[in-house]
Amino acid sequence: MTSAPSALAPPSLAPSAPAPADEAPPARPATRPGLSPSRAGDFLQCPLLFRFRVVDRLPEPPSSAAARGTLVHAVLENLFGLPAVDRTLEAAHGLLPEQWALLRERTPEVAELFADDGALAGWLESARALLATYFTLEDPRRLEPTERELYVVTDLEDGPQLRGIVDRVDVAPNGWVRVVDYKTGKSPRAGYESSALFQMRFYAYVLWRTRGVLPKRLQLEYLGDGTMLQHEPTEPEMLTFEARIRSIWAGIQEAAAADDWRTRRSRLCDWCSFRAHCPEYGGTPPLVDPDAVERATGVRPHAVAPEVAG
Repeated sequence: MTSAPSALAPPSLAPSAPAPADEAPPARPATRPGLSPSRAGDFLQCPLLFRFRVVDRLPEPPSSAAARGTLVHAVLENLFGLPAVDRTLEAAHGLLPEQWALLRERTPEVAELFADDGALAGWLESARALLATYFTLEDPRRLEPTERELYVVTDLEDGPQLRGIVDRVDVAPNGWVRVVDYKTGKSPRAGYESSALFQMRFYAYVLWRTRGVLPKRLQLEYLGDGTMLQHEPTEPEMLTFEARIRSIWAGIQEAAAADDWRTRRSRLCDWCSFRAHCPEYGGTPPLVDPDAVERATGVRPHAVAPEVAG
């Protein structure tokens, strides 16, 4: 276990200087076997799902819900590039056509999600409604994020590289940090908040390790129902979280070494893109590529011997 950086005193969460909107993102370091909060969640949900996404890298068709989330996130990111006084709901709605055009340019297949202009219009209207809900949770004219769409990464000693993208980081004048994530779905039911906060604890842990500052507040903003979920992490909690990540990674490496990616059937299977490959639904997974397993997890399946050069 590594030693703990010191935490900050609690913040007032006052705004600080904004990040330049046209600032180029930092160069990402060369990757090694790693883990993001989403992929950790995949393994906990279903180890075979993790394999399909991380090892096999099977393509997944776009969905209207995911595309709407991407669009709304892009609008909110760019909204904070405007002068504070101009960050109105009308301005957010005005950013939609440009961001939709950019999304179609990057991912042309999203345009095929809509049968006709009426379906597209209804979808865009649902994005406008989510943005309207955002304005009931915060007044962006009173905020100056330090960073937006921040790529965070740290190498866990004797473990994976931890990486992810944080929607927004606010830093108060006294140094207190707030980590914000936008969700375009609805908030979790009572009693399920801990699972929802896994991603935020992941970001808090990486920021703590890389900057020596424990965020004061983790904030999830659910635009689907106008709910805000907040949590104040502690140092002991971060050490417990590290142990949790190590346990998840050990499980991934055990599955990889044994080439034993179990299925875990649940109601979430109804939304899975890989049912045609899943044994639970009569499918057959593709043959495993031991090199891909090693690249993704750092271990090679025991059943597959490495090639010997002639």
